[in-house]
Amino acid sequence: MTPMTPLTTARTTPPTIADGAELWRIARGSGELDLNSPYTYLLWCRDFADTTAVARDSSGRPIGFVTGYLRPDAPETLFVWQIAVEDSHRGSGVAGTLLDDLSARVAATHGISRVEATVTPGNLASDRLFRSYARRHGAEVTQEVLFPSSAFPAAGHDSEVLYRIGPLGDTAS
Repeated sequence: MTPMTPLTTARTTPPTIADGAELWRIARGSGELDLNSPYTYLLWCRDFADTTAVARDSSGRPIGFVTGYLRPDAPETLFVWQIAVEDSHRGSGVAGTLLDDLSARVAATHGISRVEATVTPGNLASDRLFRSYARRHGAEVTQEVLFPSSAFPAAGHDSEVLYRIGPLGDTAS
């Protein structure tokens, strides 16, 4: 369990299967994420616990999470699938600490040199989060459209822009 930034009393831990429903609840309340089925979050907590982190309040209740995986074709790259924080805890450093703690843990166990994530063009909070992470870790950020809006089956989905962050400095390993 890693303490989080001084702005919050939350701590981060790997998830348990029991956290799956709470991760779904937090994702649903985010207003930004593509919401997956509750079953997906349960599986994520079981199968990808080593590349996922949960922020907890002083009572142990989940208040935020970051899910990720090591890319099969680039195992030195941690892909951040989703990151979300309860509305009442946003702006307190939880998301940045979740990302820092997860990448440090994954670097220690698997060795990573890069972080990737996709962000829709209007998601300014995620843009700031990943750019700030890159600065803290002495890394460059490149961007390119990974999935254009036309790739999605339903009209109205924004393009997903791939943020490549790396190589990571010593603070991530």
